[in-house]
Amino acid sequence: MKVKKEQVSRILSRIDGKYIEEAAVPTPGNGTGVSRPRRVRWKAAAVCAALAAVLGSAAFAYAAEAREYRSAVTFFEENGLSMQGLSRSEVKAVYRDITENRFSYGRTADVIRKTVPGWEIEQAAPSPDELSELWDRNFGAGTGARASDGAAYRVFHIDYDYVYDERKGFEVLEKSVLECSRDGATLWTAEFTDFFLQSWTHTGAGTAVWGFSESRTLGEPSYGWISCVDDEGNILWQLRLDHGFRHEIVAAVLDNGDGTWAVFSRGDGKHLCLSCIGADGTERRFRQTEVGNLGIWNAARLGDGYIVQLGNLTSRDTALLYRMDREGNVLDSYSYEADDCDYYLTDMIAYGGQIYLSAYAVPKQNDEGGRHEIADILDAVFSEGRLDISGEELTPLVRANYTAVLLLCDPDGGVPRTFYSVKGSLGGRLSVNEAGELEWDAESIVSTFFSPATSAFTIGGTCRVFRYTFDEAGVLTGRTDTGETVPYWR
Repeated sequence: MKVKKEQVSRILSRIDGKYIEEAAVPTPGNGTGVSRPRRVRWKAAAVCAALAAVLGSAAFAYAAEAREYRSAVTFFEENGLSMQGLSRSEVKAVYRDITENRFSYGRTADVIRKTVPGWEIEQAAPSPDELSELWDRNFGAGTGARASDGAAYRVFHIDYDYVYDERKGFEVLEKSVLECSRDGATLWTAEFTDFFLQSWTHTGAGTAVWGFSESRTLGEPSYGWISCVDDEGNILWQLRLDHGFRHEIVAAVLDNGDGTWAVFSRGDGKHLCLSCIGADGTERRFRQTEVGNLGIWNAARLGDGYIVQLGNLTSRDTALLYRMDREGNVLDSYSYEADDCDYYLTDMIAYGGQIYLSAYAVPKQNDEGGRHEIADILDAVFSEGRLDISGEELTPLVRANYTAVLLLCDPDGGVPRTFYSVKGSLGGRLSVNEAGELEWDAESIVSTFFSPATSAFTIGGTCRVFRYTFDEAGVLTGRTDTGETVPYWR
């Protein structure tokens, strides 16, 4: 493994000062709405509001210059900008260039380039033998998933049983069945008849299971449900969430570490909701915040509060985070963007006092057909009439379209402190292993095929999973080829 230090301008983007915009700073949410998210840009750290330089008369020129220089130094320090190699006049010139939103001074881009240093992890493209081996592997998507459980892994699987309803004239759900196994042996099964089982997570207080009630008639409300199953498969309790919405969907459940669970749900398609559920299955607190047409994609604990990822593929909100306190108040919101690429967050975790975000970057596309990530690839294939393009030709095009990124961010402001990147890959899951190290999965694209007649996807393929480990300081300590594969569908 060869690792070399790079700057952001070389790895992820080419900084051009004229495209750097001033960051928008939101005010804390009040439970009724959320202000516009702060934009955390790769081409600049978060920039303060413009500060007007007060120039006095000639008699006070020296004092005015000293005040401006002090303001410039404060500005540099507050935004993590380096003054190394700059003269006093250059420091002031960069300060004015940014705060007056001009970005025309030549040294400004040099300063900004130095703010977020990163590391590129070099990974060789798959060899022909590897491609041949991996092509034959089963890359079909399944409902199983693993959760850390001591020295082994528990694997969960959902099955659904339907029965024909003669009155309705179609099949309806009879029950959802959750199976827990380890090393191929079934540990327990649990059946749920009151709701459609959607997902689960294993916690120290048992397995949290959640879903929603299916609407039986037009206009009937759909409620969110949550249940607790112990390690023998006994259903300890079930709770129907009723917060006055016509439709409420549970999106994530987190273990608070004190016997309670934080339940994140979406109400009527526009409210971000947080419920605190006690170990006895009773709701202790609830708070809702209107956020608009944004789905809840992920959530993680952050100190005494939470970080929640919201998103909407149609509006290209794919890297939007909200910071919440324990009571459910929205404290801040910010997103990650650049002028030449889009970011897609796939997982996140709080570790070693920082937020770690797993993501992948895709160049901005000339998209007219809805396949936002691969529009340019499809345009090239269709324009050349290459409907029979082979995997050997297609795979390098797809690999060149993706860069896996691991962002190490300040938990308060969300500003990236550093990052790691792997070309030709997608960012995967984050977890902490038994040794207390952070693990990051990078999914290297190793094979693809073109399927224009398929409605669910146009390009399919296989990714090989490489697992990287980091210590609490964020230093890369190792890499493992897991031998695992995951599907790629776009």
